[in-house]
Amino acid sequence: MSGATASMPPPLTEKKLEKKPIKFSNLLLGAGLNLFEVTTLGQPLEVVKTTMAANRGDGFGSALGRVWGRGGPLGFYQGLIPWAWIEASTKGAVLLFVASEAEYYARSFGASEFFGGITGGVVGGVAQAYATMGFCTCMKTVEITQHKIAAAGVKPPSTFATFMDIYKKEGIRGINKGVNAVAIRQMTNWGSRFGLSRLAEQGIRKVNGKQNGEPLGVAEKILSSAIGGGLSAWNQPIEVIRVEMQSKKEDPNRPKKMTVGNTFKYIYQSNGIKGLYRGVTPRIGLSVWQTVCMVAMGDIAKEYVEKLTGDKVTAKH
Repeated sequence: MSGATASMPPPLTEKKLEKKPIKFSNLLLGAGLNLFEVTTLGQPLEVVKTTMAANRGDGFGSALGRVWGRGGPLGFYQGLIPWAWIEASTKGAVLLFVASEAEYYARSFGASEFFGGITGGVVGGVAQAYATMGFCTCMKTVEITQHKIAAAGVKPPSTFATFMDIYKKEGIRGINKGVNAVAIRQMTNWGSRFGLSRLAEQGIRKVNGKQNGEPLGVAEKILSSAIGGGLSAWNQPIEVIRVEMQSKKEDPNRPKKMTVGNTFKYIYQSNGIKGLYRGVTPRIGLSVWQTVCMVAMGDIAKEYVEKLTGDKVTAKH
């Protein structure tokens, strides 16, 4: 019995734990793929998702009509340049660096691959929210405010002037309004996404007999990541809360000083459980599109980045 056990190849999770170096080529690959994703279908899906979360009486079709009415096809790309580009090019680097460090230390303390993935995702998501999301969300809000002022026939101030006006009136809190909700969303999103993707990957390896470290095919990678991304949309109520906290709409029933708790109560009383999950369909679509970009485009982008930098890319995509 002991001889048979010794001759068996070690399972994937029993490999010697090694700390992966953070390379410039990895960061460049992540930024490039994120920029491609957001510039294609990513931003339109993000705009529709946010529109549905802000206008909770809208279905998918009426949200599309509302966005189209804001500027035709360009309405779907509102906030893309430069704010979504800034976010896309920086958030990946923060997530990759922090998540890999957190996962390594969690695994070194005995956590399984599944729980190590969750830990890396949670810590990386929080860092991502406070390092880049607050600033980028503020800038997107500035962009929307300028569109409203311009529609009223008044020349809007510059983006930087509006930013400084918010800072003078409300300080750091004003610039980072709703950032706690963003942190909760990112923490739960990436925690569950990393963990569920690894769980799905383990299941696919068992079904296809690839338990000894054999590489997964493109379809298998897309399937495992799409399962993780789709199921991580369970936290959509946090996203709806974030949108409500940052919206400028006037409602006498709306709390004057909005927190995550009282915003949840306000949305639930106004729109029920359905309102808390408004916009979940485009969000699942966004998760699947992100996966397709990272996996299907990953090999092409990887080859280009390696030629450009002369450095071997080691990041998983």
